[in-house]
Amino acid sequence: MFAELAHLGADVGALLKERGQTVAVADGATGGLVSAALVAMPGATSFYVGGGVIYSFKGRDALLGLSRSELAGMRSVTEAYAVLQARAIRDRLGSDWGLAESGSTGPGKHPFGVESGRSAIAVVGPGVERSATIATGHDDRIANMHAFALAALALLRDVLASA
Repeated sequence: MFAELAHLGADVGALLKERGQTVAVADGATGGLVSAALVAMPGATSFYVGGGVIYSFKGRDALLGLSRSELAGMRSVTEAYAVLQARAIRDRLGSDWGLAESGSTGPGKHPFGVESGRSAIAVVGPGVERSATIATGHDDRIANMHAFALAALALLRDVLASA
């Protein structure tokens, strides 16, 4: 399961190295799988600046430093929220690209009522902001974490390949 993520992470890393650019990651429901897939590539220090797992309000505040006005009207597990996080992690860590994921892995509903198997992901970079929502339709926590991480890495790869 992780090998698939690491392979996709290596593809992303190769694109970033080729461009001489860097990325910072705000993992959410993926629990660090996105970052782990990127740093599994030897030489990741040339493109991976850092990141963190945003799993609570306290963690979000410490890692992203967003003001209350920036957060006004935002709800987790939405594309707008993922874009805000991607921008914030990019700016906070001074990277070229920011990647963020906010999701509900299950089982059961997210604390804010979002059904299991739903994730919002976003990539923000030079002149680009792209987001997407993934819905797996099930509440298998581990499978959802894997699916969300794959979707996030694939979005970043596709954006880099087309930018």
